[in-house]
Amino acid sequence: MEITFIILAAILGLGGGFGIAKFLEKSNVSNLIKNAKKEAASILKDANLEAENIKKDKLLQAKEKFLELKSEHEKEILSKDKKIAEVEKRIRDKESQVSNELAKAKKVNDDYEAKTKEYQAKLDMLEKKHQEVDKLHKSQVEQLEVISGLSADEAKEQLVESLKAEAKTKAMAHIQDTIEEAKLTAQQEAKKVIINTIQRVGTEEAVENCVSVFNIESDDVKGRIIGREGRNIRALEAATGVEIIVDDTPEAIILSCFDPVRREIARLSLHKLVTDGRIHPARIEEVVAKTAKQIEDEIIEVGKRTVIDLGIHGLHPELIKIVGRMKYRSSYGQNLLQHSREVAKLCGIMAAELGLNVKLAKRAGLLHDIGKVPDTESDLPHALLGMQWAEKYGEKEEVCNAIGAHHDEIEMKYLISPIIQVCDAISGARPGARRQVLDSYIQRLKDLENIAFGFHGVKNAYAIQAGRELRVIVESEKVSDEMAASLSFDISQKIQTEMTYPGQVKITVIRETRSVNIAK
Repeated sequence: MEITFIILAAILGLGGGFGIAKFLEKSNVSNLIKNAKKEAASILKDANLEAENIKKDKLLQAKEKFLELKSEHEKEILSKDKKIAEVEKRIRDKESQVSNELAKAKKVNDDYEAKTKEYQAKLDMLEKKHQEVDKLHKSQVEQLEVISGLSADEAKEQLVESLKAEAKTKAMAHIQDTIEEAKLTAQQEAKKVIINTIQRVGTEEAVENCVSVFNIESDDVKGRIIGREGRNIRALEAATGVEIIVDDTPEAIILSCFDPVRREIARLSLHKLVTDGRIHPARIEEVVAKTAKQIEDEIIEVGKRTVIDLGIHGLHPELIKIVGRMKYRSSYGQNLLQHSREVAKLCGIMAAELGLNVKLAKRAGLLHDIGKVPDTESDLPHALLGMQWAEKYGEKEEVCNAIGAHHDEIEMKYLISPIIQVCDAISGARPGARRQVLDSYIQRLKDLENIAFGFHGVKNAYAIQAGRELRVIVESEKVSDEMAASLSFDISQKIQTEMTYPGQVKITVIRETRSVNIAK
């Protein structure tokens, strides 16, 4: 019984325990389900909030993108409107300029017709006076024939025969003296012949031209350079003497002038003006003046570098300056500084071969063409002018003689003189080194300017348009408006009588009046 009771008690205990366990398990599962539902609700709520935030961010980004695109579109429209306005303004300026030019042309034409009538009357009067002078001359000749008993043709024949006899006598004496001198200096002549055989030298040579190209970043700069109604470009041309050509060439302006110094001053001045951004007539004149001073300093620096490179010492500062100027001069299209450096090196080599003073030969070779860069025109040949400068600045007699004799203007007294002559021929006579046409063209332009400077009141004169136009700037205090028209005619008449040139030459006389005061 006790065993049965124990077994029943155990079974009841197990059943109660199992029931309690089931109850506890059901209670835990219910709590877990409640917690899971709460967690799911929280996650769902967070997800909804995050979705709402993302939606708001996307809407804001879309609005910002729309506003950005709208702003860019408005900027593009404003830019196009601005360009259209600029084009319209240029067209209006061009129309105004054309109408002004037409009015000026009509006025000039009227003035020309009036002057033509006036000059025609003067020419008729001169023709009458010329006829009177011819009659008077004929009567005087007839009186002289009666007094001398000879006709004019007979007197000319007697004078010519007398001059022929005298010339023959002098020529024979000169030939005899030359032969005797050649016999006495046979050994020196033999050395000259040996030196003349050294002709095999070839170096690179850059031929100078008359045009420089000034590059710009955009074509908008061209309008600023031209200025309102062309005032800036006129001020530049008047200050530098260089013709400035602004055409359809993209991002480029052409500077045309026969003088390399003027072209370089114009190029550097343009660069400074464009970089600075302030382009107006007063600023242009200031920059051109500063640039001219800068070029003068550069000329001295070039001269110093040249003499140092060649190992020449003790050269006078003025001669160094003249050597520097050679950089901006050409002889028959050949750069004068390159030519002189080459001659100096050749002279040093030849002097060393012949056992002569190498430094002296280099010195004479470098200075042999200094007479080609004078500040003012001279009637002397460049060899004699260079010799005078060398004597003035204390060069040795051998150097002076070599400079003066390298084109046989004077007698050669030292052995380095023929060396200079031969080296000059080697450098200049080889094919391609020089161009005769360019030199004669540049000389014609210089002659044009010199004719203008010969008249009273002329301040500056510039030959432009390849010599087809001469622009003359006069002093307003000395030349009136009426005198300016007369001056233009007088210059044209002098050019017609004294020069030979192709086509026509237009003479433009510019008279400018300025009033300047300073407010303090």
